Amino acid sequence: MEYDLTKKATEENLRKFAVEIKKISRQIGFKVSARGWAYQLETANLITKADFDKVENLMNKCRKKGILPIDFTEEDVGRAFEGVEVPTEQTPVQYMKEYVQASLDCEEWYTPDWWDGEEYYIQMIVEKVDLKTLFRPVCQKFHIPIATSKGWSSMHQRAIYSRRFKEAEQKGLKCVLLYCGDHDPDGLRISDFLRKNIRDLMFIEWADGETGYNPEDLIIKRFGLDYDFIEENKLTWIDNLITGSKGAIAELQNGKIVQGRTKSGKLHPNFNLPYAQEYLSKYGVRKCEANALIVIPKKSREFVRQAIVNYVGEEAEDRFEEKRQEIRDILDEFREKTGLNEALQKALDMINKEQEEGEE
Repeated sequence: MEYDLTKKATEENLRKFAVEIKKISRQIGFKVSARGWAYQLETANLITKADFDKVENLMNKCRKKGILPIDFTEEDVGRAFEGVEVPTEQTPVQYMKEYVQASLDCEEWYTPDWWDGEEYYIQMIVEKVDLKTLFRPVCQKFHIPIATSKGWSSMHQRAIYSRRFKEAEQKGLKCVLLYCGDHDPDGLRISDFLRKNIRDLMFIEWADGETGYNPEDLIIKRFGLDYDFIEENKLTWIDNLITGSKGAIAELQNGKIVQGRTKSGKLHPNFNLPYAQEYLSKYGVRKCEANALIVIPKKSREFVRQAIVNYVGEEAEDRFEEKRQEIRDILDEFREKTGLNEALQKALDMINKEQEEGEE
């Protein structure tokens, strides 16, 4: 059934709305943004694609009134506070015990050079925070950095990931930037212009004297949303070309495509540009936002996994596990040779005994 968003947002109706999305939340198993919830509810036939903005407003009202937890949706981590210190709940001795215990299995937290001996070095940028959440488990398995670009990414963000590419190329690795973004005129254009955007920073200089990166040999691969994938998986087309910051590049009037208007009401200057006209001739006045991928999480994660293994191969996880095992073997041998295993275990026994006596 469809959820009637024309009803007044009374507390009773908001609670009914919240019940439905809580059910879906338990099914998908990870947080999504308010916009991402619009896609989830559309897929569950609770709303139509014309109601996406209304859903975001309802989500915010539910969070303000305490009907949904304030942290129910995935938020922009870039706005999070830094420097917040939370007092440690354990006693100092309990805290020390954890560190002594960690010495017995610290090999699980040691970070080797995962890319040593590899052919490629990969980084990923995505258009929406929901995709970062969705793809994170796959990227973690392959030790791939992932970030949200939010359209034309910031100069500082480009400089940071470009510096990592430069360091990788200096080690003899071939560098790959994987990109997944919206299917709209500017979304497709972003992936086309990524190399130029990186090249614009070739002549920068860092405070430590490091210089910029020449992306001439960088492999840039857009994956995810293309027309065939959208149609095959029945993802949601939105019948407008409105962007958050620039207004509508084009509109439909009486079935005819006409020049859209910017947020200030002026005719959109990009309407007559070749990239916009090419898009309109192929797809019309509609778009598919990258958030749409969250309604098919298993297939989307497999899709991103395949985009990665196309470069590193199916055996990459096994190679990374071999590197982890090498660290385990080195530290096991060292602890055995030095008697650390016995000494650390003795220390733990002493701490446990002291705690037991203190509780009596």
